[in-house]
Amino acid sequence: MPSLTVTASSYSSASAALVYAALLDAESWPPWSAYADVEWDVPAGIDRPARVDDSRTIRSRTGGVCCRERVVEMVPDQRFSYEQTAGLFTSHRGYVDLVRAPYGGGTDITWSATYRHTLPLLDTLRRRRLQVWVHDLASYGNSIVSRNS
Repeated sequence: MPSLTVTASSYSSASAALVYAALLDAESWPPWSAYADVEWDVPAGIDRPARVDDSRTIRSRTGGVCCRERVVEMVPDQRFSYEQTAGLFTSHRGYVDLVRAPYGGGTDITWSATYRHTLPLLDTLRRRRLQVWVHDLASYGNSIVSRNS
């Protein structure tokens, strides 16, 4: 069965540092994503930033667990990569790349996801969903810039 790579891009007036921080901040996800809760799975009493090999649990608005993801790469303010370890699409690996926009500041955001197995009926949904995620992340960054202006 062939694999599928989906890529979506958007522009945010926010800096790459702000967009990167939103990706790592579990509490910021509900306002800008379709998820109700994102929780980093770190031992109780440990308060530290996320790091490679950390996992997170993502829950839907209905309260069910959508998936578990493991961080596989972190390049501050440039790249955040993860792989899905449990859930419907365990063969999913995602990359969020942040590049300073060449004109006027801000950040060009590119979110890519590779699925080891393609499912023709779901491929259109996957493409659409990824475009929504990257657009919502960019809009969230824009809203923070607007509030702080």
